[in-house]
Amino acid sequence: MRFLLDSEQRAFAGSLHAMLTASDTPSVIRDWSRGDHTSGRALWSRIGEAGVFGLAVPEAYDGLGPRPVELAVAFVELGRHAVPGPLVETVTAAALLTEPGPAKRFLPALAAGEAMATVAASPSTRYALDGDAATVRLALAPDGLWLSPGPGPVRPSLDPARRLTPLSPGGELLTPDPPVGHALVWARLATAAQALGVGLALLDRTVAYVRQRTQFGVPVGSFQAVKHRLADAKTALEFARPLLFGAALTMDPADVAGAKLKACEAAYATARTALQLHGAIGYTAEYDLSLWLTRARALRFAWGGPQECRELVLSGGGRRW
Repeated sequence: MRFLLDSEQRAFAGSLHAMLTASDTPSVIRDWSRGDHTSGRALWSRIGEAGVFGLAVPEAYDGLGPRPVELAVAFVELGRHAVPGPLVETVTAAALLTEPGPAKRFLPALAAGEAMATVAASPSTRYALDGDAATVRLALAPDGLWLSPGPGPVRPSLDPARRLTPLSPGGELLTPDPPVGHALVWARLATAAQALGVGLALLDRTVAYVRQRTQFGVPVGSFQAVKHRLADAKTALEFARPLLFGAALTMDPADVAGAKLKACEAAYATARTALQLHGAIGYTAEYDLSLWLTRARALRFAWGGPQECRELVLSGGGRRW
């Protein structure tokens, strides 16, 4: 079976790619890593105006969705450009806020890109991504979904642009019975799409690098061993692509877990290849490649690591065969 985007979806991806290319995202990422959110918020607004966040919000609350396939298309481009901020968390928040009161209160602003949300998904740690930048901070607890009054101090992360903040205790109870399973499916789909975009960017950058770097008077990209490494990375990413869009069509928990597993593992393997083929320069934080290398590793364990996703796939997501 072939999963091909239609002309409107390809045009949507192309317009996002053009906008993000013109936005100089590496400088935005570095500003965000330092805690300067000015350029990141401006980019966030443009992404919202393009309708990306509205794809996860029902039309009843000024959204365009739910449209998981188009959301996956958008998040591949966001990953390709390593856009910082709680992107997946905002989608997750939209999936959690299903009761009419909280939905009417928060979803229109999230859909328009006027607000950004983050979610602390683990009651034991209460860490949330970019809690210092988010305007809507949600905490999942055994007794329901809470609106947190504010974040704690920023903690360092493997990816400097993924700033972790513990959410303050207390707050307002939004719903005692949030749709956690439903929200987790959306979170994993968006993470998988983002990881695929990261892997594609790493592959493109590595191919360009080995074409211009020479050794023994010839481009290193002409060496058979280098070609094999790049071909393996390309194959893994291309196998992940139909799994991603197939999962977006079914939105089955096992299908989405499988797509996340394959996309994140492919991106991580591509990151390892990119680092090896770039040599010493790939290790330097000043070189832009590092912005994608750290993102690939961080996304691998976001919203469910490889083992958890693999177990869900093997169990069939609770389906009766």
